[in-house]
Amino acid sequence: MSQHFHLFQTAIGLCALVWEGERFIGAQLPEADEAAARLRLARRFPQAQEAAAEGFVGEAVAGIRALLDGEKRDLSKLPLTLDQVSPFHRKVYEIALAIPPGETLTYGEVARRLGEPGAARAVGVALGQNPWPIIVPCHRVLAAGGRTGGFSADGGVSTKLRILTIDKARTDTEPGLFEALPLVARPAAR
Repeated sequence: MSQHFHLFQTAIGLCALVWEGERFIGAQLPEADEAAARLRLARRFPQAQEAAAEGFVGEAVAGIRALLDGEKRDLSKLPLTLDQVSPFHRKVYEIALAIPPGETLTYGEVARRLGEPGAARAVGVALGQNPWPIIVPCHRVLAAGGRTGGFSADGGVSTKLRILTIDKARTDTEPGLFEALPLVARPAAR
C-alpha cells in the first residue's frame, strides 16, 4: 500500500498529515520553514508521495485548521494506525484522545487512568514519541503542578504553550486575572 502526505497552512504554520490507505500513519506540527518540514517528512516517511487532501484527509485538514483557529473540535475519531504502536503507547494515546479542547491532564493522572500510578515518566516518553501530534493531543498533558513538561515539536515548550493558548486550556492551578471570583456581599448603602 502506498503512503501519501499533504502539507497545509494553519494558524501556527505549515502542518502535515501522512496516510496509508484509509488511516493516518503520522502528523506533523510546523517546522521552522517549508524546507525543514519537507526534510523531516522525508526522514520519517521516505516512501510517502505528496497528494491532494481529498475525502477523509480533507475533513481532517479542515478539522485541524479549525482547532488551531480556536474552535473546539474533536479530532479523536480520525482513523489512526493505533495497532502499529506498542500496547502501552496505544493506551496512553487513547487516554490523550479523550481529553477535550480546553482541558488538560498531568502525566501522573494519565498513568493513574492506565492503572499504573508509577508510570508518569513512561507516559511522557510515549507522548514524546506520538506519531500524530495535534490529533492525539499530547499538548494537553502537563507535568505536575501545571508545569508544561516537554514537547518534541519544533519550537518545543513555546509551541506547546501556543497550542494550549489556542485551546483556551488552563495551565496552572491558580485562577486567572479575569476569571470569575465568588461575589462578596456588600453592606447596603444608607
